[in-house]
Parts: sequence; C-alpha cells; structure tokens
Amino acid sequence: MNDFLEFAARGKNDWWRYPVVCVSACATAMVLLALGSMALLATHVLDPRVIANLQHPTDATVLFLGDVGAPLGALLIGLAISAALIQRKYPADMIGRWRWPLFAAGFGLWMIVQAGATLIDYVLAPQGFSVTLSHATAGLALFAALGLVVQTFTEEFIFRGYLTQGILLALKRPVPASIVSGLIFGALHIPNGLPQAVYAALFGITCSFVAIRTGGIALTAGIHLANNYFGAVGVVSAEDVFKGSAGILTQNTPHLMWWDTGVSALPLVALALVVARLWPLSETAGTARAT
Repeated sequence: MNDFLEFAARGKNDWWRYPVVCVSACATAMVLLALGSMALLATHVLDPRVIANLQHPTDATVLFLGDVGAPLGALLIGLAISAALIQRKYPADMIGRWRWPLFAAGFGLWMIVQAGATLIDYVLAPQGFSVTLSHATAGLALFAALGLVVQTFTEEFIFRGYLTQGILLALKRPVPASIVSGLIFGALHIPNGLPQAVYAALFGITCSFVAIRTGGIALTAGIHLANNYFGAVGVVSAEDVFKGSAGILTQNTPHLMWWDTGVSALPLVALALVVARLWPLSETAGTARAT
C-alpha cells in the first residue's frame, strides 16, 4: 500500500475524533499563547507595546515572529498534543515519509517558478514594479525565514498531513480527497480576496495530491516555503498581507491579479503531472482503508 495511506490509517480514525481534535488543538494553542505572553511580559522580555502593535506591517520582528510564527507554532503544538491524546496519532504519522532532498527540490523549483511568473508580469506592466531594497531588507529576510518556516510547515502539517489523511480515509480516493482538502484551504483565504482564494484552492489541491503520491509533506513544505518567502522578501505585492514590507521589489499591479491566478495554475498542473508520473500509485493504493 502507498506510504501515505499507511500513515493515514495509523491511530484511531473514528469520524468524531477529527472535530474534537480540531477544537482541542485551537483551545490548546490559545492557552499556550496566553501563558507564553504572560511569561515574557513577567520577565520583561516582551515589551507591552509589541503586543499592541502586532499588525504593524513594517516591523519584521513583530510581523513574522509575533503575528505569524508564534500563533502557528502554538497551533502546531496544540494539534500534535491533541491528536496524540485523542487519536493516538503522532507527528511522524502526519508528516509521513520525510526526505530532505525533496524539501530542497521543492523550495528551489518553486523559487524559479515564482521568478518566472514575476518576469512575465514585469514584461506586461513594468510601471507596476519599484525597487524597495533598503537597510531593513536584511532583517526582513532573516525574520521572514524564521517565521515562515514555522507558518508554512504548520499549514502543511495540518492541511496536507492531518486533514488530507482524514479526508482520504473517508472518501477512499486520492483525487476527490485532494479536491476537498484544497477547497477547504482556499476557503480560509477568502478574506484575502477572491483571486488569492482561488489560487490557494488550486495550490491546496495540487499539494494534497503531491503529498499523497510522494508519501509525505516534504516536497510540499519546500514549495510552500518558497511560495511565501518569495512573496515576503523577493517581490512584495501591494495587495498582499505582506504589503509595506521592505522587500527587494514591490509590485503594484491589481489589474493582473486574475491573470496571475491563471498563469500560476499552469506550473501547478505541470507539477501534478510530473509527480503522478514519478510516483505512480500501486494497485492497492487507489483505495484507502479505514481503521
């Protein structure tokens, strides 16, 4: 049986355990954040003004460590604890077969994809680009790396690990499971705008499919990190959550948002086709078994 299905079948997979784990994970994360904040305040490590300024987009430390890294890190710990206690599922079960070469390949490949897409946009609308490289860019690059490693790994752990495994066990088929998981991922991005939500759905569907085929989240974690890091440090969109950051370039081309969504779909489709060719499912892997 395919590695991913083997990992998914571990533990106790009664349907009711999944929503209970999700609620427990969120509650545990909130407790961890509250305790951590109180401890940092009590020891004067954390300035109260930092907490009041968590949404300040130009402060790299606050944005990527306080507003991105800490909440997602707490949620990662909360899910790991909750799944272990309620389902007897452990982090290694949800990560699957981890291979560092796949992570590195995903990161490098998607950096090239992002650079290529940016080049196309520049050819279409050069006036929408400006150089914003400054003395603050080095700090941004460092803190973005620290925060986004946590953020992207957590999202892969949750959506391509825990969630996709559960949906696969329920639906029995890899492609429908990937679609449902991706649509959920996209729906959570609706507050960022419809074009980003559609891209997130396509991204989520592809990454779920890739995780199933490769037996783990290593390749998708590398891709996800490159995707977000490029948008936070390389070319910062004026319409994105990272707007105002001191990235190398800033892109302000709102008229190209749907074009970018369409263009971005092409490498995602290509990725899925290549992965399907390199990691074919065995005859017994097309259908998942529940325990």
